[in-house]
Amino acid sequence: MRRSDRLILTVLAALAVATPLRAERTVLAPVPAIDAKPVRKLETAIFAGGCYWGVDGVLSHVKGVHLVSSGFAGGPRGMKVDYDAVSRGDTGYAEAVRVTYDPRVVSYGTLLRIFFSVIADPTTLNYQGPDHGTQYRSALFPLNGEQDKAARAYLAQLGKSGLWRDPVVTRVERFTGFQDADAYHQDFLTKNPRHPYILRWDMPKLVAFRARFPTLYQARPAR
Repeated sequence: MRRSDRLILTVLAALAVATPLRAERTVLAPVPAIDAKPVRKLETAIFAGGCYWGVDGVLSHVKGVHLVSSGFAGGPRGMKVDYDAVSRGDTGYAEAVRVTYDPRVVSYGTLLRIFFSVIADPTTLNYQGPDHGTQYRSALFPLNGEQDKAARAYLAQLGKSGLWRDPVVTRVERFTGFQDADAYHQDFLTKNPRHPYILRWDMPKLVAFRARFPTLYQARPAR
């Protein structure tokens, strides 16, 4: 095991005991009633759920996930953006991640379940945790009809679950393309496990994922 992996596990263990009150609220979302049928041997999914550091940091530890990239989705097709542009909040783009996964190991519906259990609160409009603005909205960007059907059905299922007092506001949005963020933002949690933002907001999500879905947790993150 590499030194960075050992460091992450050490921090996770310490956080699980020392910082339970610092984490955002997590839930155990229901098993999807409708899941997406695989279309390819390796599938791709796009999720927006606040700062992409935490979304990337959790989903890269899911068994069956081969690659996670941080970037931007949801804005006008053809518009070139970067972190500074999206951070203004007026481009229509959101911080998002692109996940490449093996549907024989983990399904799209299971990724949705993990996402809404420990990563994104579907009831907060245009913000997650400390980050506010449309660029931090929660959104799903289906890449085919199967994902679209599963995403819409799951949001409806969450709305009826009683897990949240407020209504579900996460949207299914039309996919207009994905643009990678620069190298500094890729694998940020893995590279910077002691960063103050990571310790405060994102490591608790990874702790919660490991606790709630132990059979789906992989210690070595996907790249």
